[in-house]
Amino acid sequence: MLPSLVYLRLYKCSLSSLELRYGGIEGAIQSKSGNITKLKHLDLSSNNLNSTIPNWLYQCKDLETLFLGSNRLEGTVSSLISNLSSIISIDFFDNMLSGKLPNVIGKLGKLGLLELSVNLFEGDIPISVTRLAGLRSFNLSKNNLIGRIPNDIGDMKVLESVDLSENQLYGQIPQKISSLTTLSYLNLSDNNLSGMIPLSTQLQSFEPTSFQGNKLCGLPLLVNCSSDGNVPNHKYEDDESDKDEVDWFYISMAIGFALSFWGVCGSLLFKRSWRHAYFRFPAYMSHVSNHVVSFCIQMNVSEDVQTMLFLS
Repeated sequence: MLPSLVYLRLYKCSLSSLELRYGGIEGAIQSKSGNITKLKHLDLSSNNLNSTIPNWLYQCKDLETLFLGSNRLEGTVSSLISNLSSIISIDFFDNMLSGKLPNVIGKLGKLGLLELSVNLFEGDIPISVTRLAGLRSFNLSKNNLIGRIPNDIGDMKVLESVDLSENQLYGQIPQKISSLTTLSYLNLSDNNLSGMIPLSTQLQSFEPTSFQGNKLCGLPLLVNCSSDGNVPNHKYEDDESDKDEVDWFYISMAIGFALSFWGVCGSLLFKRSWRHAYFRFPAYMSHVSNHVVSFCIQMNVSEDVQTMLFLS
C-alpha cells in the first residue's frame, strides 16, 4: 500500500504490466498517458480514484486485462472501447459509472470476462453482447438496466456465469437460454421478469433464489404456471372467494332473522288464542310467583330459600 501517493505520472515508460491494487491512490487517472500504450495488464482496483476513464486507456491496443474495480470512477464508458482488440478481461465493478453501455462492446471478440456490476448503467443490454462467442463470465447486476434479456443469449456457447440481478429487466426469459449447457451460475433475481422458466436440466438445477423477486413460475420455483404460461393470480382468487363467503354469511343471517321474526309475529297476528296467551304469560308468571312466596311464608321457609325459589 502507498498511503502517501497522491500523484502518479507514467511518462515515457515502456511498461507492459502495472498492478497497484489496494495502493491507497487518490484523485484522478491522468488524462495523458505519455508512452505507456504498450500496456498489457493494468490493475488499479480498490483505490480512491475519482475521475472518468481517460481516453488514452482505450488506445492501448495490446491491453489484455483492465481492472478498475472498487474505485469512485464516474462518467460513461466510451465507444472507443472497441479499440481494445486484445482485451480478455474487463472489471469496472463497484464504481459510479453511468449512461448506456456502448453497442460496440460486441466487437471485443477475445473478451472472456465482463464485470460491470454495482454501477449506475442504464438502458438496454446491448444485443451485440451475444456476439461475444468467447465470453465466460457476464455480470451486470445492481445497475439500472431496463428492457429484455437478449434473445440470442443462447448463442454464447461457453458462457459459465451470468448475473443480471437487481435491475429493471422485464419480459420473459429467452427460450434459447436453455441451450447453455456450460452454465454453472445464474442469477436473474429482483427484476420484473414474467412467465414460465424455460425447461432444461441446467436451469432447473439452480436454486429458487436465482429467480425470486420476479413474476416467474415453474421449477425450480414452487409456483405452478397457468395454462397460458403465466403466474396464476391465486391471491386475487382467494380474495374474491373470501369476499363471496363474507357476503353470503351476512345475507344468510339476515334471511334467518327475517324468517324467525315473521314466524313469531305472524303467528301472534293470525292466531288470536296464541296472541292472548302471549300477552297473558307475564301476568300468569307473576301470579305463580306470588303463590310461591305466600306458600313459603306460611311454611316459615327462610328468606334465602325464598329468594332461590323465586329466581328459579
